[in-house]
Amino acid sequence: MTELRHLRYFIAVAEELHFGRAAQRLNIAQPGLSQQIKALETELGVPLLMRTRRRVELTAAGQVFLEEGRRALAQVERAEKLARRAASGEIGRLTIGGTEAATWVVLPQLVREFRKRHPNVDLAIREMPSPAQMSALRNAEIDIGFVRPPLGTEGLVVRTVLEEKLGVILPRSHPLARRAEIPIIALRNEPLVVHPARPSGWAEFMSSICRSAGFEPRVAQEASETATAVSFVAAGLGLTIVPVSLKGLVRPGLVYRPVAKPAPTAKLLLVYRSGVVPPTVAKLLEVVRELWPELT
Repeated sequence: MTELRHLRYFIAVAEELHFGRAAQRLNIAQPGLSQQIKALETELGVPLLMRTRRRVELTAAGQVFLEEGRRALAQVERAEKLARRAASGEIGRLTIGGTEAATWVVLPQLVREFRKRHPNVDLAIREMPSPAQMSALRNAEIDIGFVRPPLGTEGLVVRTVLEEKLGVILPRSHPLARRAEIPIIALRNEPLVVHPARPSGWAEFMSSICRSAGFEPRVAQEASETATAVSFVAAGLGLTIVPVSLKGLVRPGLVYRPVAKPAPTAKLLLVYRSGVVPPTVAKLLEVVRELWPELT
């Protein structure tokens, strides 16, 4: 198989039609260049050049080899350039997972800024519950995730992006709606609309804060998405607890009331696989650190 250096040597000679000028262009000795071209012709089994004392000419085979060699060399140079760009994170593919809350409060700004800086990275966004993201990360189906605790994070790097206050969404006509803030204990006997225990981590979190207040949550209805949970609240099926980033889901007839202090907060975590960080992930982390400098 023809070596790239032989190809470069031949193209220089074919373009200069002079061994001395080609050797000078390549910064090698002329005798060595002549030997390399002879070795190439021997390998191919055909003459590429006609040599006389006064001139060098291409044979028919040499003309074809020059044309195809230029294309091949250009393709190799393109591949080298793309490889360097991929290694620097300028091109490639990046798949981000995010919870429902992440799609509201983090991903719009992050994706917009990342695309502005790295328009040639193929970016894919997948809205997924936190447990599903953890599985997808370990199976290399996504590169980075935005999740809610509690989660098993073995083999993953975890950073806190946001720590949000909580609130209750309830009907405007509900007695608790008269309060400026609602203590968690006030929900002791209230029917609650929660996410399913599987596959959502939010349901586990809601249960844990109720238990911390000394009672078991009274689950009246499950909803796979917060927007659906709010619809169920509007239907009179119960109340629901949300992070402040989702208070915008409040619809007519409902109100949002902050949870009274002392109150737990809801963390939004950034997670990715430990070990060697892919270039595109490293580029995304740079943007995350700039947008959320409080990242821990």
